[in-house]
Formats: sequence, structure tokens, C-alpha cells
Amino acid sequence: MLLVDRILFMDGESIVLDKPQGLPVDAPRDGSLSVHSHLSSLAFGFKRWPTPVHRLDTDTSGCLLLARNPGAHKRFQKAFEGALVEKLYLAVIEGVPDGEGGSIIMPLGKVSSKEAGWRVVPDARGKSAITRWRKMGEQNGRALIQFIPETGRTHQIRVHAASGLGFPIVGDPHYGNGEGAMLLHASALYVERNGKPDISVHAPLPERFGDWPLLPGLPGTWDQPG
Repeated sequence: MLLVDRILFMDGESIVLDKPQGLPVDAPRDGSLSVHSHLSSLAFGFKRWPTPVHRLDTDTSGCLLLARNPGAHKRFQKAFEGALVEKLYLAVIEGVPDGEGGSIIMPLGKVSSKEAGWRVVPDARGKSAITRWRKMGEQNGRALIQFIPETGRTHQIRVHAASGLGFPIVGDPHYGNGEGAMLLHASALYVERNGKPDISVHAPLPERFGDWPLLPGLPGTWDQPG
């Protein structure tokens, strides 16, 4: 696998990758492959390797933003903190929720135990977490959902799907049955930039999702950020 073949966007300060499912962003303790293992091949003549600005879970595929220099990394971090970044996700869930869309407002906290390890749970005393959602289609008792997180909590979409909509994401090993590959994909990324064209990138739906016909009225892709 070559990540240079999965570049969706590149300019002098940024690279956006279509990260494959199953590849962690940070180097695991066991020394297995990760996005970090490929950073040298993404330098393209720059003295510094690019660095990830945010994280995607190992089992999540799709748009991952890398900064090509420390100055760009700081600017992108401020963009995330200043709500100048919008991320769109697509997921298949184990059921069909009522309604066509809405907002999930559910604070989240982290719990851990020696037996089960750590996990994120709904917690009224936890950190604020808000996710907008829209049903994009349904078939065979499952629904394809577009999620737009307004906050960036760990496992936010996965817990909001399972506990907010009432149906876990297909294949989720923590909040679902873990059968098969997890069907969660970071489908689009939009970043506002002062003095430069905004970044607006779309990552195609992976083959593991199967066939989901486009909804009428969409211009050959899923909803774009904006």
C-alpha cells in the first residue's frame, strides 16, 4: 500500500489523504505500519515530513489533513479550534432511525476498567458533544447516515450513533457487534484559509460499503461542505 497513491489534495502547506480503513495514524507500540510509517514518502522534496493535524480512528477511512511545515500546522490547529473546519462522515448503521435528520446533543465522558479497557459513554457531566445527521438512504434494514460533528470528542460519532440514534455503526468493535469491517468514512473535509483558496476535498465511498445509490438532486456525489 502506497499513501502517495491516495492523495486527494496537495499544495505548498497541506496534503489531504484518503486514509485506508485499518491503518492507524500514530505508530502503534508493536511497531506495525501506520500513517507515520509513510510520512517520509510524502515529503516531496521538503526537508520536513508532513504531520497529521487531526486523527481518524484506525477503523475509519477517509479525509486526513497533513501540514507540510510547522507554521501551517499551527494555522490549521487554530482553524480547528476556531470552527473554520467542517468534516463530513458517512456511516451505515444497524437499523433505520425515525425521521430524516436532526441534531444529537449528548455530552460524553470516558470510563475505563481493567476487564473492558476504556470506552466513551453518554455522561450528563461530561464534555459537550453535538452531531448533525441526515439519512441518505436505507436498504436491507440498515440506513446510510451522513454525520457532521460540531464538536470533536473521541468516538463522538460512534457513540452518538449507538446511543443517540439507537443503532451502532456496522462493524463497530466497541459500540456494536464488531462483525466485519466498520462502515465509517470521513467523506469530505472543508477548511477555510485566510489569503489562500479554501480546501474542499471529497473522498469516494469505499468498496466495503457496498452499493448505495445516490439520492436524487445530488450532483454526482454526497453533500459537500459549505
